[in-house]
Amino acid sequence: MNFVKRAGMSLRARKARTAALWGIFAVVCTLLLGGFLLQAAAARQEADAQRTIGVDVTVRGKGLTPAVADRLGTSAPVNRYNPLLPVEAEARGAEPLESDQPKPPATRGEDGTRRLLAVNGVRDSGMLLPFSYGSTKITTGRGITPEDSGRRVAVVERRLAERNRLTAGDTIRVRSADSRRTLPLKIVGVFRDPTPDPPSWTPPHELPGNTLYVPMRVAQELRPGTAAALGEAVFRIGSPEQAELVHAEAQRLLGAKTFDFRVNDRAYKDQVRPIQQVGTFAELIVWVIALAGALILGLIVMLQVRERRVELGVLLSMGETRQKLVGQHLLEVAAVALPAVAFAALMGQLAGQELGDALLGDRQRESVAAAGAPRAAVGPPAMDVVVLGKVAGIGLGISLVSTAAPGLVILRLHPRSILIQGA
Repeated sequence: MNFVKRAGMSLRARKARTAALWGIFAVVCTLLLGGFLLQAAAARQEADAQRTIGVDVTVRGKGLTPAVADRLGTSAPVNRYNPLLPVEAEARGAEPLESDQPKPPATRGEDGTRRLLAVNGVRDSGMLLPFSYGSTKITTGRGITPEDSGRRVAVVERRLAERNRLTAGDTIRVRSADSRRTLPLKIVGVFRDPTPDPPSWTPPHELPGNTLYVPMRVAQELRPGTAAALGEAVFRIGSPEQAELVHAEAQRLLGAKTFDFRVNDRAYKDQVRPIQQVGTFAELIVWVIALAGALILGLIVMLQVRERRVELGVLLSMGETRQKLVGQHLLEVAAVALPAVAFAALMGQLAGQELGDALLGDRQRESVAAAGAPRAAVGPPAMDVVVLGKVAGIGLGISLVSTAAPGLVILRLHPRSILIQGA
């Protein structure tokens, strides 16, 4: 009789043992699939964290101009960048906020007719530290984006907007400090800065409520003269390891010792490290489950071989080869493993999302609470052919390993001694 047919008959004749073997395989494969899904979710979340959180590199120094910042911003490691150009401009048709504290005697003789505002030229206001961490928020409209490069728009502070009854869509006029240019700016957003006014008298342009954010080109038009040295430029990269590439490019453009280079990777580490720990834990789970599954199933198959010694002795005495007997046992185990993989795939589809949310979500909530950083979204684990192929491959590998030791026992069997002991 063909050993394949005998394997099928053996599985049907021993339904209880077959069901128990299938149950063990199903548990092992489900746990393996959970480990792989968790690994995939951790890898995807790490990539998302690199893209959304990233590492901020701040460059300051002589010679840092908008053109240099643009060249650094287009280098390979940089995902987003934001130069900052602070200027002063006079409000026209609007009343700036004034300090409630008495003016010091030393400043009473100065010209108090100029109503100066603090105007900050930016490329992407969302990259400013107060905005990215949420302490400063847009309450109406939107912030400054790279698409505003050629537009005369502005984002104003809530206190200045309330004093002059301004809102998104209105226009505010500002004049350069040298009184040569007057620009109308359309307000596209209003933001709230929680910074209180200083306890002592402060010039209007230093009050937090008199702050405007405008596109970089507008700030350059308002800046007196031709100099356009930036206060700083912030570049967002994927990981701390890429900071060396940005440093080398900045050194090439600015010189060896003429700039300050700082890396702020606290938010990145606080969010990415827990995710990496989850991925490492998932990899450890996979190895432990694979080894434990192979050991348990090997013991079960070994016991089955010992119980079927008489059957094996009869088959050997009838001329069946030992290799085919080993193949029969391997086929029986594999026939149980494949349905278990299908069951594990179904369970993974049903419970995979909850698994990723429970583990990765909790880790991220802990890191956000500790760092005050923006949270990266947790998506569903990726169930694909590669993951199922890994589970099926390990399942079949466990089948091979679990039948290896029993197979050695079968190869050493002698039909005469088996039949004598059975009699």
